[in-house]
Amino acid sequence: MTQTAPDDSADTRLAAAIDLLTAPGFEAALAWWLRGAVAFDNITMLAYPGRDRPRVLHLDAAEARVHERLGSAYLKGAYLLDPFHQLHLDGATDGLYRLGDVAPDHFMRGDYFLTYYQGTTLTDELAFLARPAPGVTVTLCLGRDASSGRRFTARDLARARGLAPVCLALARRHWAGLGGAETPPQAPGDSVAEQLRANVAGQLGIALTPRQAQVAFLILKGHSTASIALHLSLSPDTVKVFRKQLYARLAISSQAQLFSLLLPMLGSPADR
Repeated sequence: MTQTAPDDSADTRLAAAIDLLTAPGFEAALAWWLRGAVAFDNITMLAYPGRDRPRVLHLDAAEARVHERLGSAYLKGAYLLDPFHQLHLDGATDGLYRLGDVAPDHFMRGDYFLTYYQGTTLTDELAFLARPAPGVTVTLCLGRDASSGRRFTARDLARARGLAPVCLALARRHWAGLGGAETPPQAPGDSVAEQLRANVAGQLGIALTPRQAQVAFLILKGHSTASIALHLSLSPDTVKVFRKQLYARLAISSQAQLFSLLLPMLGSPADR
């Protein structure tokens, strides 16, 4: 008697994920379905609840370095420099996003990339972004890393886009119970830059002006002088003045020193 091979079709994988909606094991089943269409090296599922620190929903990577510093650096404040987290803060619509399309213009020259992101060995990322509840964003990041050394191809991207409507619908349904209050309108003193300013004053005894703190935060995120000027509606020359003042006030002379000094100052005390 001939034994029938197990059915490993896309439909079977999707059915397994649907069967586990709102139940334990859904995350692994969803990853299994996605992997059948888009060959990725790792997957990172995170929830961003309002302005609180991210919640880890599911991790899977053969390359240990991908998530090695997730707890010690990313969750303790580095997430505030993540372009995908910025999509959450910006209220971006549900959809598929590629890192290179949403990152700041000097992202790969910035010290967040050179000091943290490069250490993950990630070479490319695609993220499904869904909003399952008011104030909550879930990101399902498919990554390529040192285990393959490749980037996603146009064909990979097309396949991911084809999966997006179903993937996002499943994410909204499964994580609807995360809840979370609607993120209130940004108020003076409530932004990341203002929190950075308060932490620098409280922990280093150094008083930054609001503009200096804004410039510092945008530098950390990987924005060029021209990009900072655009974000703050200033001239590039004015941004250069603020940057010079910032370095003088912090008694530093390089962007690497800025990153080393201020990364621990990001976020609220609860993040640490």
